[in-house]
Amino acid sequence: MPTPAAVTTSCNAAEDGVPTILVVDDEPTARLALAARLKRLGYRVIQAGDGKAGLEALRRERPNLTILDWMMPELDGPSFCEQVRHDPELQTSQILMMTSHDQPEQIAEGLARGADDFLSKAASKYEISARVQAGMRAATLVRRLKDASEEIRQKQEALERELQSAARYVETLLPASGPVVPGVQMVRTYRPSLALGGDLFNIVPWSDDFLGLYLLDASGHGVSAALRSSSFATFLRRDSLLRHVGSNDPGAILTEANKQFPLTENGHYFTIVFASLDLRCHTLSYATAGHSGALLHRRSGAVCWMAQPNLPLGFDSFTTYVTVELPITPGDRLYLFSDGLYEVPDPTGELWGQARLDETIRRFGERPLTEVVAGTVAEAIRWQGHEQFPDDVAVMGLEIAV
Repeated sequence: MPTPAAVTTSCNAAEDGVPTILVVDDEPTARLALAARLKRLGYRVIQAGDGKAGLEALRRERPNLTILDWMMPELDGPSFCEQVRHDPELQTSQILMMTSHDQPEQIAEGLARGADDFLSKAASKYEISARVQAGMRAATLVRRLKDASEEIRQKQEALERELQSAARYVETLLPASGPVVPGVQMVRTYRPSLALGGDLFNIVPWSDDFLGLYLLDASGHGVSAALRSSSFATFLRRDSLLRHVGSNDPGAILTEANKQFPLTENGHYFTIVFASLDLRCHTLSYATAGHSGALLHRRSGAVCWMAQPNLPLGFDSFTTYVTVELPITPGDRLYLFSDGLYEVPDPTGELWGQARLDETIRRFGERPLTEVVAGTVAEAIRWQGHEQFPDDVAVMGLEIAV
């Protein structure tokens, strides 16, 4: 007679594709009789003589179904179930609890502690077959769901890798911090909220002493916004603008862009600020379309917000965007921000806002441009209390030394 802790398998255990049942019962006669019946039904059977040995067999063999006695020494059925449900690797196992008592209270306790179904020890061969088949169906569904979840996880990881690769490509479209033209220094930062962002900015070099610059924001997030922004950035290249617009005037550029990029079927659009800096005439010309994140911080300390009350691009193809001209002097600084920087909420929901952004720029004053850009982003992070911005954040600062 085998010891209570003995573990045995059927003689056809090596047969591939045969569903496996683990029978855990400290009563050898009952265990062997049930195992024999299950073998006749075509199942591979593993036997364990107590709860501890049953857990070891469950971890090792991963059967499709476990049929478990309630009353056993050391580790009874309900305690066995609890250990299974607290083990991440075993918690999806299907457990059919056997009991000679079928009182509602006992059944409720067994279900609460982790059993999936009950089988009376006095059950007929027909009920045994039906209960086992039901357990096998449930086990098959659970395993299919688990396999599907794993497949989805793997696909998500692959997609994440592809998005990160695409994000690195988008980064290559952005200008590097440093000298732009003689006498103009640029510092920038870019923090997309997802792997891909819809904010882009760049420099358009008209000549050595005349340059354009823009910051655009595509509504929405992720792949769609990034693809639409990349398409728009192609339109904003110097050769494309000269071909489609025939001018470096910011208002004319946005007026043509408004025709080229209408609202999408899903209602997505662009906001943008486009500026041209003429170092010979010491003027800054700009136009905006639904974008208010641009300011000129003069060396005197005054701050001029470059905002115009107009529509984003794409809402009305007949909209004409107007160019505004400002004088510039050496020491002035131009900042372009996406709204993701200042429209960040604190834990109570209050937005950081343009007023605090304005105050931060003034407080940094004439400190090095790199410190101003980095410090302003750090202030927004402190306000919201965490590193991850809810929207894309792009900042471009230019210092004019000539």
